[in-house]
Amino acid sequence: MTRGRALADNLVTLDSVDVAVLTDDVSDNYVSKTRFAVSEFANVVLRGARVISGEALLCANLGFGLRLVSNAGGQRHTLLFETGPEAAIFIRNCTALGVGFREIEAIAITHGHWDHMAALPATIDRIIQQGGRVTVHVNPGMFNERAIRLSSGKIIPVANVPLPSELDRRGAIVVNNAEDRLLLDGHFYYSGEIPRVSAFEKGRDDHFCRKNPEARWEPDPLLLDERLLAAKVRGLGLIVFSSCSHAGIVNVCRHVQALFPDVAIHTVMGGLHLGGVMERNIPDTVDALRPFDIGHIITGHCTGWRALHALANAFGEAVSQSAVGTTYTFSADRT
Repeated sequence: MTRGRALADNLVTLDSVDVAVLTDDVSDNYVSKTRFAVSEFANVVLRGARVISGEALLCANLGFGLRLVSNAGGQRHTLLFETGPEAAIFIRNCTALGVGFREIEAIAITHGHWDHMAALPATIDRIIQQGGRVTVHVNPGMFNERAIRLSSGKIIPVANVPLPSELDRRGAIVVNNAEDRLLLDGHFYYSGEIPRVSAFEKGRDDHFCRKNPEARWEPDPLLLDERLLAAKVRGLGLIVFSSCSHAGIVNVCRHVQALFPDVAIHTVMGGLHLGGVMERNIPDTVDALRPFDIGHIITGHCTGWRALHALANAFGEAVSQSAVGTTYTFSADRT
């Protein structure tokens, strides 16, 4: 924890963070939003759409992807947090929201699942083609082959993710190590391994991995390669991005609290992985989140509707749902 606390102490306090949802499981312009959010319809019109139509809007798809723009004292940085599951849709969604690929300086990937990084090679290509330079942050545990066990008991492989060598060949600067780090002049904190300490967040027992195609599938419930991202905004506190929360969102919040003991968690945003086989954890998760007094929980991707309803029943207007095309501004002036 010594290294993590030292990095946390050097995390820059930002004036603002702007967030654009580029990929998520839900497309719903009418989903209830926070007061500091702007809807998809408004955003595509701002970016040049003259008619609201299917062609003008973004596409939902399994996975998650955000663009984050930070500002501190006039210094601005642009980061992608994941890139989603499929290149054509991700590029289309970026175009609909007016994302300038050349502006993207770094891409942070949280874990090695295809629905979070399959569009990464095409994204790097666009950045390089437009004259940009980009650093991709990953860790070695992301690159095992992976599979899921169906209810029938059959183990089915999932698509492999692009390897660091491929990302490097396309022109990215690849940072591939297990340690936590500060990104973009200290504007963002990218974690190391998230400690698994809660009594009930024991991972998903339907998840498997192997080192190579000749090896046997082995249980991999904990997905220890998963990481979180955090930013600290003046007058608000911490904005925590947890793309899939395979570590368990309570473990994520405990880790953040240990790193930043004197800073409140203003927002948790991302997938909480409480759908499907993880629904059993919903009651314990709701109870264990209460002490953190989180200002906003913006759920997306793999949270699941039962968990969203349970959280909303427990925490009221603090809970909202992410959807593609929505943008958020985190600043003391807006929130």
